[in-house]
Amino acid sequence: MKAIAVFCGSSNGALPSYKRGAELLGKELARRNIALVYGGSSIGLMGTVADAVLEEGGKVIGVLPKFLRDKEIAHPHITELITVDSMHERKQKMEQLADGFIILPGGSGTLEEFFEVFTWGQLGLHQKPIGILNIDHYYYLLISFFTHMNEQQFLQDKFVKMALVDSNPAHLIQQFYTYSPPEVKTFLKKSQT
Repeated sequence: MKAIAVFCGSSNGALPSYKRGAELLGKELARRNIALVYGGSSIGLMGTVADAVLEEGGKVIGVLPKFLRDKEIAHPHITELITVDSMHERKQKMEQLADGFIILPGGSGTLEEFFEVFTWGQLGLHQKPIGILNIDHYYYLLISFFTHMNEQQFLQDKFVKMALVDSNPAHLIQQFYTYSPPEVKTFLKKSQT
């Protein structure tokens, strides 16, 4: 596990525990010598997790679309800032650089990033672990919805198990080392069969 991509909010949220959880995650990544790959911003939980990694002497790689450089305030002190043209390129680059993914509290953009890499995992486009850091039960309803999708036969058991959940950053990352991706049928074009 050399690098983990973290998806999270560009604000701190309503509870101080969200920021504290981001700090703990950043420190844990640095302690384990795992590079942080994230959205490149200096604000909100994004900035908090990056600052925590940097304070502990860790490596931080930011991926930021050009049009967000000023809006999200690019972090001036990270190890490397990669500029891309679009949000889609941002996710692709983060996926390429990361050995796994963690979602912290965030809004619709955070969820969109999470669901994209989750879907890529379902389709067998990657076999990397995906974790939900459930700080103060922030993702309780999302986790419940996974159960609902499964009960309604829209999400198979093996894919429900793809989402690793914990409220403790160290425990969540530890699950990454023993993660076994689900077996996925390969989708080939007719001409390839």
